[in-house]
Formats: sequence, structure tokens, C-alpha cells
Amino acid sequence: MNIIETKIKDLLIFEPRVFGDDRGWFMESFNQQVFEQALTERGLDIPKFVQDNHSFSKKGVLRGLHYQLNPHAQGKLVRVVQGRAWDVAVDIRENSSTFGEWVGVELTADNHKQFWIPAGFAHGFIALEDNTQFLYKTTDYYSKECERSIVWNDETINIEWPIEKDLEILLTDKDRLAPQLIQADKF
Repeated sequence: MNIIETKIKDLLIFEPRVFGDDRGWFMESFNQQVFEQALTERGLDIPKFVQDNHSFSKKGVLRGLHYQLNPHAQGKLVRVVQGRAWDVAVDIRENSSTFGEWVGVELTADNHKQFWIPAGFAHGFIALEDNTQFLYKTTDYYSKECERSIVWNDETINIEWPIEKDLEILLTDKDRLAPQLIQADKF
């Protein structure tokens, strides 16, 4: 497994080894020991995963920026198993030196990359193809009372979404009406 560090030390990209031939391919999609070792070597907390989620999106669906507050803050290990998505994490930890900064990565069924997003980050993605399926492991259960959002196009965060000129962005009302980072509840 190749571990790729990002400009924010807490956010990591895991790139599994894929073994393929004319019959297809095989990969180890998750290994607790490898995951823990990667985090331990970087001085990061080791989470316990409690829930797996699976979403299906049409091209142009934008979900986020979502997070949960304590006591049900969630870390997420995310990947795309069909299609293509641009995935983003935003640091919303007020005392962090990288507060308000973001990291984006293209996750595809072909590149098999996984993105580790610990608690304290808002998360969102846009589906770049129809039939994009997104899987993620979470470190806490969903809690409606702790659920929060930040608007996806907040100018102070300035995420560089890879949006084609004529692409219709599909949002829920909750995501469209989410507050800006300055008004949002933070960690």
C-alpha cells in the first residue's frame, strides 16, 4: 500500500496495490495493521470504524460539505468503486494552523485511491460521471443532532471544484442553504 501525504498532515491518501491480469484484478481494499501503522508513524490518532456507508450519484451531484460535531464527530475513509468523483476535505478545527484550508483528490474506480479524513474536517464530493458509487467507513454513527454543513462554494475556502462549463450541479436544499464557514459551528 502506498501512503501519500497531503499539504495537511492529518489527511492521507491510501493507494492499494492492484494485481491484474487478463482475468481481472485483485486488491486488498483495507488492512487494519497497515492503516494503523501509517497513522502511528505520522503521530495521528488511531480510529475505530463502526459504520460503512454507500452512496450512488448521477453526474453533477454535489454532496457536502458535511461533518458532525462532538460527541459524534466522524472520521471517514472514503473511496469510489464505480465512476469518478472529486473529493474534498476542509479543516474546520479553529485552533489548527491549517484552519479553512482544503485538500482535494480525484477518486475513481480505476485508481482505487482512498482518502482518510479524520474528525474535525468537513467533507464533500462531486460526481464526475453518472453512476458514481462512493463507499466510506466512519468512526462514529450518524447523529442528526450533531450533523452540520458548510456551503460548498464558500469564497473564503475557495475550493477549486473541477466543474465542466455546462454541468448542472445538483444539490439538496440543505446543502444549497448551508452557512459559510465563518457562521458554521466549528471544532
